[in-house]
Amino acid sequence: MKLETKAQLRSLKMSPRKMRLVVDSVRGLKAEEAIDQLYFSQKDAAKPLAKLIKSAIANAKHNHDMAADTLVIKTAFVDGGAIQYRWMPRAMGRATPIRKRTAHITVVLEGEAKDKPEVK
Repeated sequence: MKLETKAQLRSLKMSPRKMRLVVDSVRGLKAEEAIDQLYFSQKDAAKPLAKLIKSAIANAKHNHDMAADTLVIKTAFVDGGAIQYRWMPRAMGRATPIRKRTAHITVVLEGEAKDKPEVK
């Protein structure tokens, strides 16, 4: 029986645009393959995403008793979070805005549940 489980990471202090580059590279892969690919990635966004996928695998094992080797990343997306507005002083008394962006990441895994023996 196919089941789904999800994990979310909210208010990560990294811009959504940078996170989407990494998330797009692992969407549709098996969960273990995605973690391996993120381990060798040069992007800084790979570490929090790998941690989130590991959390989703733990959720699947604990909450739904799913087999880890059957888990596939069904959907993964990044939304923009709250933006912190700051100012930087510039020449001749001016100030320019700085926007420190945050991201919300959601990962949904799909896999097979282990068969439980029926109790009579």
